[in-house]
Amino acid sequence: MKYLVWILGLFAAAVALTTAALHNSAYVLLVYPPYRVELSLLLFIVLSLASFAIGYGLVRLTITVLQLPAYVRKYRLDRAQAKGRELLEEVLGAFFEARYAAAEKAATSAMELGETSILYPIIAARSAHELHEYKKRDAYLSAAEGKTTGDSTMRLMASGKFMLDQRDPHAALSALQELRDSGVKGHVGAMSLELKAQQQAGNWDEVLSVLDQLEKRSSIDAMLAVQLRQQAWMEKIRQQEDLAGLNACLKKIPAEFKRRSKVAATAAHALIKHGSGSLAQQLLTDSLNAQWDSRLVALYGDCISSDVVAQIEQAEKWLNQHKQDTGLLLALGKLCLHQKLWGKAQSYLDASISIAPSYAAYNALAKLAERLGRSDEAFKYYQKAMGLKAGSRSVD
Repeated sequence: MKYLVWILGLFAAAVALTTAALHNSAYVLLVYPPYRVELSLLLFIVLSLASFAIGYGLVRLTITVLQLPAYVRKYRLDRAQAKGRELLEEVLGAFFEARYAAAEKAATSAMELGETSILYPIIAARSAHELHEYKKRDAYLSAAEGKTTGDSTMRLMASGKFMLDQRDPHAALSALQELRDSGVKGHVGAMSLELKAQQQAGNWDEVLSVLDQLEKRSSIDAMLAVQLRQQAWMEKIRQQEDLAGLNACLKKIPAEFKRRSKVAATAAHALIKHGSGSLAQQLLTDSLNAQWDSRLVALYGDCISSDVVAQIEQAEKWLNQHKQDTGLLLALGKLCLHQKLWGKAQSYLDASISIAPSYAAYNALAKLAERLGRSDEAFKYYQKAMGLKAGSRSVD
């Protein structure tokens, strides 16, 4: 457009000069000894304008020629970027559609074409991992090794996830430690992976520590955090090898978790195993007074303390509020059996079976019959107990 303006301008100037020349006989004399050139003023102006136009054109042409390599480079770069975007869309689309073979192929093609983004080897590695081609996956991860923090973070995060999927928590923790050593700290995604790795490794103290960090950052669902914390305390209880260690562990458990049915049951089993029925009885009493649980109260009958009569009295107080609770009736039957209160034991166990027959109740009745010398009756109870046990296994 600007060239057209220039041409129109020149024509307009020529017309103006021609019009002016009709009334003007001036001339221009150019002297360069021994030469003399005489031109009309009109011709001189026209030649000057033409020279300027030609010179301007030559300058623009020279600039264009000099800038041509830059234009070519920019054109090629734009084409490469457009091609890269197309490849990235193809790779991501295939990966998120779970077409892992296609995603790996597209990512590999992009790398062969010279694409340097770490996304391509990472996606290729993740695709190979989903296809269980672990040697190829590791090769892609090696290709993803970079010098920048961002590249290292993606590679190590991917490596940690791969190791977790293969149930190798120690290798996953090693990758995450390398990530921290590189200067990446407080990374929520890395902490989530570490939480899973510590769970797999059975490092329950570390699980509790990572949970604290995630909760401070509001990066974990509150209900899930409670469940994981409960699991960690239960596993720590099971890990204790003696009564002293078990007592020390129980003192560290927050009261709200210690009263939870599953934690209380796990702790009671461990205390009974280590010969501390009195502590187990007290722990179960606290838990049941806080929140009633029929399965938990059944365990109360296995906690033989130094004062079984007091236990029976406590259980009978509960019975006033939970008359139809089979677990409580079973516990009372067991406690009376231990205390040689044969009639009460028979009554409570029969009541428990009348509501819901159970292996434990029939087994207790069989032991009662043996104590009373009724071997035939005991045999029948054992048969019923085994029948219920076999039935429960088939359902499971």
